[in-house]
Amino acid sequence: MLRVLGLGDNVVDQYMHIQTMYPGGNALNFAVYAGMMGHAASYMGNFGDDEAARHVYESITSMGIEVSRCRFYKGENGAAKVEIVEGDRVFLGSNKGGISNQHPLELTNMDKSYIADFDVVHTSIFSHIESQLPILGQTASFLSMDFSNYADKEYLRKTVPYLDCACVSCGEEMSEEEIQAQIGDIFSYGCRHIVIATRGARGAVVCVDGKLYRQSPCLVKAVDTMGAGDSFITCFLVSYLEGMKYAADFPESGGKLGITRAEEYKDLTVKGSLYRAAVYSARNCQKEGSFGCGRKF
Repeated sequence: MLRVLGLGDNVVDQYMHIQTMYPGGNALNFAVYAGMMGHAASYMGNFGDDEAARHVYESITSMGIEVSRCRFYKGENGAAKVEIVEGDRVFLGSNKGGISNQHPLELTNMDKSYIADFDVVHTSIFSHIESQLPILGQTASFLSMDFSNYADKEYLRKTVPYLDCACVSCGEEMSEEEIQAQIGDIFSYGCRHIVIATRGARGAVVCVDGKLYRQSPCLVKAVDTMGAGDSFITCFLVSYLEGMKYAADFPESGGKLGITRAEEYKDLTVKGSLYRAAVYSARNCQKEGSFGCGRKF
């Protein structure tokens, strides 16, 4: 079991066509999905004091997500307006993170000690955390950040040197050559270990320490694609990191039957983790919202 921290954004996704709000946000989703998979999950971020904030907070605490380092401010929680068109979520607008945009997280020494105890920390481009990345890069055992499809090259140059894993959304239209070029750029900017490029219904391309992998999607008739990429990233990373705890080269005296080299085991761990992530993401598309918990507004 891993100790997992989602650090940064939380929102309500307001489904305008059914007047229902669902908890979400990239950093929050990472914590929730990891918790659903049986890991010790925590969330650290900002909440407003409106009904949207109350709904997100009550939903995740009822699921057992630990929230002891969260901050609370007077004002609007992050919120996005959404419609579902043939199972696919379409964003109509947002309040740009609400109070989280007005009060970016500033990490204290106590926060640093707290963060250091986790096996993986995940944040996002929507978390207004850029100024804290140097601290996180030194403090977190493994730091992941999701850039969605919003980051330009200059932003990536400034942020990825602190990361063990960078996640980007490439969409279905980007060519294989363009995806590989973007992955190469991210590693050249200083990303330490992994780049995950999700492609919607075309699956994912993942590079681990210079080795490229491709994963087909487990296509299903989606109820709601909200959280599809987040669930894929979460499942892959926690599966990979949990599996790599066992990586070791066997002594030469043991012979060479079966898997005896850590590098060979690592390759199988990556492939198995990608398979699990594709299945988990497909199953998540059978739920409404990122992880359910809808409430009328």
